[in-house]
Amino acid sequence: MIKTVAPIRALEGVVIPPGDKSISHRAAILGGISKGRTRVSNFSPGADCHSTVDCLKKMQVPIQDTADASGPGLLIEGVGLEGLTESHDILDAGNSGTTMRLLSGLLAGQSFLSILTGDDSLRYRPMARIIQPLRLMGATVWGRGGDTFAPLAIRGGSLKGIDYKLSVASAQVKSSIMLAALFARGQTTVHQPALSRDHTEQMLAAQGVSIKTEGLTVTLTPPTGPLPAQDIAVPGDLSSAAFWLVAGAAHPQARLQVKNCGLNPTRSGAITVLQNMGAKLTISNQRMEGTELVGDISVESSSLQGTEISGEIIPTLIDELPILAVAAVVARGKTVIRDAAELRVKESDRISGTVKGLAGLGVRIEELPDGMIIHGGGRFAGGECDSHKDHRMAMALGVAAILGQGETAIHNAQVVDISYPGFWQELERVSRP
Repeated sequence: MIKTVAPIRALEGVVIPPGDKSISHRAAILGGISKGRTRVSNFSPGADCHSTVDCLKKMQVPIQDTADASGPGLLIEGVGLEGLTESHDILDAGNSGTTMRLLSGLLAGQSFLSILTGDDSLRYRPMARIIQPLRLMGATVWGRGGDTFAPLAIRGGSLKGIDYKLSVASAQVKSSIMLAALFARGQTTVHQPALSRDHTEQMLAAQGVSIKTEGLTVTLTPPTGPLPAQDIAVPGDLSSAAFWLVAGAAHPQARLQVKNCGLNPTRSGAITVLQNMGAKLTISNQRMEGTELVGDISVESSSLQGTEISGEIIPTLIDELPILAVAAVVARGKTVIRDAAELRVKESDRISGTVKGLAGLGVRIEELPDGMIIHGGGRFAGGECDSHKDHRMAMALGVAAILGQGETAIHNAQVVDISYPGFWQELERVSRP
């Protein structure tokens, strides 16, 4: 799909982002291994989360789609910690690294063989980072390319707790280990190099699992009984909301409100950076929904200033860096992004893709091994660009296009369905030609 996007005169309206992708994955998995019935409201409509659901169904977890006028949802009849059944087929994670890594941890504790694969992109994302700790816990795990890539073959078994130091700040790797730790003998401790999103810890603690967090160290004691089922209201996805926050701050005639947005501090680095850049952001109606902080965010046209994005804040905004680069283009001065080498092993090489995509639209931008330098004060010229089949790249280029001086043709624009089906329609709805 080639999507042609034209510059717009103004941007205004109320946006309700889709359900949080990270929390939706975890809600489906934890609901599946709980004992009893779990109702999940505002479940993410994206293809990634439905890959997780499809894999759980193949292991005989009864899951019903309950989408109605109030939004998407799931009804899960949990089978308990020991109730999963060996799949007769390969488990396909699609484009979803979260599906593959979290399910690998879950499957490490099962007494059967599982094969996990994914699409072309996912089969080249690094998997040694989960293979190593799961093997140390006692699972048998094989990977392609010298145990580096998927497909993965996992035969679970009798696991033991480990004390493990992560090489990268990754909530996916941490969560994979935590899920395996539910089935292990003894405590499991994970040491993080920097803070990463903590949805797994919060959700497990809400189910009565003993989880202790001290600074960057997380320790889990396996449960002695079943996980109780509980209803989960998924907040709006902050990573999806970031596209509207940047669009509202960067466009010269804009006023947007993003409602029901998750504000988890381990995820909100993009808000902090935009505020540091001078964005006129106001957060209201803050409240707790389940384990998550939620609120409404208003944003309007702002005079942005370049900044440096590096260090410990990077894991809290890693998925938002391509759209923050778009904000940096219209800001005064230079913006430097460093310590973000992890961007190179996402759905695409997001450093290279962002640099090539924005340079193709007339932006002065330089590639660094672990980030980029954006020379602000410019405009997007319009032209042709490619998402490289990366959903976040497609949406970032879409926001750049409405700020441009001419039409922009975005190749492979359909990939927004991975996390945000309806993004293009929503962009048209709040745009004023």
